[in-house]
Amino acid sequence: MSLFIPSQVRSDIPLLHREVHDRPIVYLDSAATALTPRIVIESMSRYYETYHSNVHRAVYVTAAEATDAYEEARVAVGRFINAAHPADEIIFTHGTTEAFNLLAKSWGRANLTSSDAIVLTEMEHHANLVPWFQLRDEIGFEIRFLRVTDDYRLDLSTLNELLTGAKLLSVTGMSNVLGTINPVAELAAAAHRHGALIAVDGAQSVAHGVTNVQGLDIDFLAFGAHKMLGPTGIGALWVRRELLASMPPFLGGGGMIADVSLDGFSAASGLSKYEAGTPPIAEAVGFATAVHYLESLGMEAIAAYESQLTSSLLTGLATNFADRIRVIGPTTMEARGSVVSFDVDGVHPHDVAQVLDQFGVCVRPGHHCAKPLMKRFGLAATARASFGPYSDQSDIDTLMIALEDAVRLFA
Repeated sequence: MSLFIPSQVRSDIPLLHREVHDRPIVYLDSAATALTPRIVIESMSRYYETYHSNVHRAVYVTAAEATDAYEEARVAVGRFINAAHPADEIIFTHGTTEAFNLLAKSWGRANLTSSDAIVLTEMEHHANLVPWFQLRDEIGFEIRFLRVTDDYRLDLSTLNELLTGAKLLSVTGMSNVLGTINPVAELAAAAHRHGALIAVDGAQSVAHGVTNVQGLDIDFLAFGAHKMLGPTGIGALWVRRELLASMPPFLGGGGMIADVSLDGFSAASGLSKYEAGTPPIAEAVGFATAVHYLESLGMEAIAAYESQLTSSLLTGLATNFADRIRVIGPTTMEARGSVVSFDVDGVHPHDVAQVLDQFGVCVRPGHHCAKPLMKRFGLAATARASFGPYSDQSDIDTLMIALEDAVRLFA
């Protein structure tokens, strides 16, 4: 049963109790990193205070406790996305970016040849572009692109053509710039009809709604804890279990070996072969606590609440700033998430953000690690406001007041 009460969530976030420039902080940058509840911070502190040890090696009590907590975190994260085999399909990484590097340089290097092709989209974050460019430069395969329409949606008219002969479709679940929610189940079905696999960038989508990897029928999912009310420095790559046999180790060293001799090495079985070195143990504990906290709120309830806030913000921008501010993304709530990028006519987004900061309002100016998308719409940057389950209408009201000052200042 959902226990989602926005005011209670706000009280659970220590950072929201501080002031900046003698004003209450208005945090509208959750797409970059979400704020962390006290319970997550305390769970990580408890690890350091009571059972801080390395995992998978020693047999003393605190080491066993640390190992149990680390592996329990893997299961918790797997269950959160409805993995069929939670204990056997979650590879912990440093975040979404490393997850895509692992996918490209493990599965990609082992399975792609110079005669192959993969399909990406024009709205991808650099994390789902650069690793594939690096591998293409090494191997020589073709990269094809689904384009973005003028109304900020994927142009699916060429999907079948692009997937013909392709081995992988890799696509964001929700654009971190546009807020567009892509039809992942439809894309997965199309990919599989053409004999391709599908990878999904869940960095934005997993934090803001129900994720069911089995229901979507996808093959890979990359996401990070710090956008899910968890700590920085940890994320996950979910891999459908039967595909792991086609993925050699990504990094080498301690923890990922079965044996080493002066002639070479053999890799460990299972997920250990992808997690070389000391893992982020405290962060895994925090990750698990964060997903339990989100589950207690209810992901459907969070999605509905954030949709209301997004609709309110879009209405406010259209009503008050129609002649000065353009929303870069869908302006209706159909298949749209809680990320709102906007361009103030004649004003650089960094200047807008600096004015907003004087009101305690935190938004993100920049290209949002999506330069090809920015070029598609003739922009160098946008300002971006984004919500979390701790956001409320007062945040939007303060943003409107701050934007009025910014527009007036740069009139």
